[in-house]
Amino acid sequence: MPQTSTYRQKYFAILENPEILDYGTYLNCDRLLDCQKPLNELCNADELQFQIVHQIEELWMKLMVYTLVDVLEYIQQENTHRVVTLMKRVHMIQRMMIQQLDLLETMSPKEYHQIRLQLGNGSGQESPGFRSLLQLPPDLWTEFSAHYLTGRGKTVESIYDSQYAHDDSYVVAESLLEFDEQLQKFRSNHLFLIQRSIGMGSKSLKGRAVELLEAGAKHRSFPQLWDIRSAMTDSWGQEYGKVRDSITPDKPQCPFHKAIDESVD
Repeated sequence: MPQTSTYRQKYFAILENPEILDYGTYLNCDRLLDCQKPLNELCNADELQFQIVHQIEELWMKLMVYTLVDVLEYIQQENTHRVVTLMKRVHMIQRMMIQQLDLLETMSPKEYHQIRLQLGNGSGQESPGFRSLLQLPPDLWTEFSAHYLTGRGKTVESIYDSQYAHDDSYVVAESLLEFDEQLQKFRSNHLFLIQRSIGMGSKSLKGRAVELLEAGAKHRSFPQLWDIRSAMTDSWGQEYGKVRDSITPDKPQCPFHKAIDESVD
């Protein structure tokens, strides 16, 4: 830590004894700003950033879980507009969480290890917000399936392919897929953060190989929505050929449009 200076004394005093007016009272800023270690007890200059970033992530995940409970109820009501609007909010939160991880990459491995010692036996795998968030996908799928698939006589295949109409079932499915994609991206970026800070060959604070986190980064919450892409591609490959003729002046049409023209004739 840099040596104590006049500026440090001045602004640390302001940070630790802020004037709380109505705005600060409403937001409980006195309690909020007291959730970090006292400035003179930080193990290094980056520990405050480490605590704040992770505390903010917990707050974002609290808001996500809270919002997804609303989503579950709107799915039950088949209120598609509210479902899609709220899922857009969730997606925005997820993207912000991913971006915030970049802040932690400004720490050196040396400084991170100093902070890591402060965690005791804890690790990010114990995040209460993330553990709560991971409980939502099964319920989301159950309600989506009941109200937008089986409840409407549809299947994943029909809404994406054989009866594709870009309808309510499709847009809700895509909003769930986006949630799953952003969740995987967060876990993947977190994995890169771990590689950059402690390395993939190390052991986590739980004594488990860090490589175990790779499985989480590859986990798909809604595999049916991913698998339909592969199934459609395989189906099209069988119908139009895995290796198609090159487009030439005498054969300008793709097989798909050619088939349409021939059916019209």
